[in-house]
Amino acid sequence: MKTFIFNNFISKITKHQTVAVFSHVRPDGDCLGAQVGFSLWLQKNGIKASAFNEDELPENMHWLQEFFPIRKPSEAQLSEFDAFVVLDGNALHRFGDVAEKIADLGKPVYMIDHHPDPEDIYEEPISVVSASSTCELVYRLFAEHNIDQIDEPVAKALYLGLVTDTGSFQFDSVKPATLHAAADLLDRGRFTPNVITNKIYASRPLKQLKLLSMALETIETHAQGKIATITITQEMFTRTGTTNEDTEGFVQYPLSVEGVLACVLFREDEDRIKLSLRSQSDSIDVNKWARKFNGGGHKKAAGAHFVGTLKEAKKAVLKVGEEQL
Repeated sequence: MKTFIFNNFISKITKHQTVAVFSHVRPDGDCLGAQVGFSLWLQKNGIKASAFNEDELPENMHWLQEFFPIRKPSEAQLSEFDAFVVLDGNALHRFGDVAEKIADLGKPVYMIDHHPDPEDIYEEPISVVSASSTCELVYRLFAEHNIDQIDEPVAKALYLGLVTDTGSFQFDSVKPATLHAAADLLDRGRFTPNVITNKIYASRPLKQLKLLSMALETIETHAQGKIATITITQEMFTRTGTTNEDTEGFVQYPLSVEGVLACVLFREDEDRIKLSLRSQSDSIDVNKWARKFNGGGHKKAAGAHFVGTLKEAKKAVLKVGEEQL
């Protein structure tokens, strides 16, 4: 028997007239695809929607703006809305300085997400850790409400999140329901997979490939070859003319080294060391690992940060990883 998880959510959210939809800072394909898909769902159901993100969209995802505009929020705008929705994150600090203030307004805040341990502040939280992506959950919202509301823009936005958050359907988070959703989106949107994958993977600027080449030279293994690291420094950004967003996907390369169970990407930002952690072993929970360093995520994919030097970060982070082994 099919379980309907969105009944209460739909009943409550459709009573609002104006809704602000937030995606998390340093946006990726899943949060942006879910944001556009969900904003279109609101619009199709007679609700005025506005989509916000404090950061710029990655260059290879600007095409989403053709379907629904995503703008930078301001604190003054918050009074315009009678409800808020956060997508692909379950703690308000993940959505930026403006979003952190919405909990103090006395208005309902809703959530759709697939990360563990959500904050206890939401009017109607949809939290499904077993889902491959937030886009899969937004697809399920359409399926439970009115599947025929999925048109080409919705289908392309949601398919983007399915592809990017599953490693092109390689991760063990992919279930039959995930592939069913992907197939249905392709059918309803009347497009082929390469239409999306070419936009996000086959349009890399040359400078990004030069950055990747430099980063690959830094791959090292630790803990008898069970943990690998890859490093991106400010000097590399300067030499190649790239930015933080050009490192998307780099963390997967050290994980492909034979015998490696988990990996860490160390990225030297201006004020901290950004950490991206991945695991392909049930024995290493990178969510727990990341929580030691101001972060979190999933058991096999998480992010965090370290305030200090690159050398200090590597020593501290690898120590925790080796303890898990």
